Amino acid sequence: MRNCPTIFSFFTGLGFLDLGFETSGFNIVYVNEIFSPFMEAHRYSRATLNLPLPEYGYHHGEEGDVTKLTEGIQAIRLRELVKDCRKSTDIVGFIGGPPCPDFSIGGKNRGHLGDNGKLSASYVELICQQQPDLFLFENVKGLWKTKKHRWFFEALKQKLNQAGYILTERLINAIEYGVPQDRDRIILIGFRTQLIKDIGIEFDKENVLPEGTFPWKKHIFYPIEQVFSYNWSQSEQFKEDSILPCPDGIPQELTVEYWFRKNDVLNHPNAGHYFQPRAGIKKFATLDEGDDSKKSFKRLHRWRYSPTACYGNNEVHLHPYKVRRISAAEALAIQSLPANFVFPDNMSLTNMFKAIGNGVPYLASKALAQNILGFLATGDKNLYELTISTKVEVK
Repeated sequence: MRNCPTIFSFFTGLGFLDLGFETSGFNIVYVNEIFSPFMEAHRYSRATLNLPLPEYGYHHGEEGDVTKLTEGIQAIRLRELVKDCRKSTDIVGFIGGPPCPDFSIGGKNRGHLGDNGKLSASYVELICQQQPDLFLFENVKGLWKTKKHRWFFEALKQKLNQAGYILTERLINAIEYGVPQDRDRIILIGFRTQLIKDIGIEFDKENVLPEGTFPWKKHIFYPIEQVFSYNWSQSEQFKEDSILPCPDGIPQELTVEYWFRKNDVLNHPNAGHYFQPRAGIKKFATLDEGDDSKKSFKRLHRWRYSPTACYGNNEVHLHPYKVRRISAAEALAIQSLPANFVFPDNMSLTNMFKAIGNGVPYLASKALAQNILGFLATGDKNLYELTISTKVEVK
């Protein structure tokens, strides 16, 4: 019987993607993030969740620069860690979502030439050099859908094919997995050719898994076409601390208010962490509940899902029935984090909201991890049984 698959995490941020994999049965052994405040918050949150330290430690600051892991002494050290890891497990994986503003439709749009855009190429180069058994690459829809960026995405895939990986991809929306948020992301997953052969799956000449082979839809609970066909509440006059019953005929568990209550956000340790503007607060009261028509200053509707949780570039989300911006606790709930996921008090508000917006929603992360486990289990029933029995539980 095999040991649990092990994971090296890159561009970790607050570790939302890690948490989804860890609670599904993967073992996170290496954590990499260049921005030290994010790493400190990651350490803190893991302590509050009673999760163990990664075996090969935290790598941040200079050590967390992925561009430097592909050459020199750092590349050699990483190769030694991967080699050591293989002594105790049969499957080693890399997961990560390189920073994406350069591919975002609402971002800098500098593409592969931007500082952040270059990190996608560095991550792919890292995968090709270190040859993990599997990898996951996450990025914004713009990389996959925008014509000026699509050629770069295709070039990355070609490089991975040439390095011996069989690929599968899907544009997912987090709301499909129970996240109260309309959030599209492109997910690219690759497996080494030998692993696919060991599982016993045939693949085509293009080094792409045949349609339907990878269980992309197994953990979708809310098909996207069905979700957006419901008669969702639109907007109504804002009234502070008003009471508004949930309308019939919608999945309440996909609404902002359901998650606010589920996570008890008003009593959460980060309930008081929200921006308080020096001026312009009167403007907050003039926007209808549910009016998210503007690029910024979107007021959420309590009985509807949230727009994409992205709190940079002047993106402001207002509380449905309070005269303020949403708190960090409320933003975490919108990202479907467990109620006991907590930020340290000394973290700046800017870093809190930036990190939340960068993260992969927890329930989406968990579904992706379970999809990969299910796929691996087609060739090893014992692996599936082992990982399910060793899942980490969070509230």
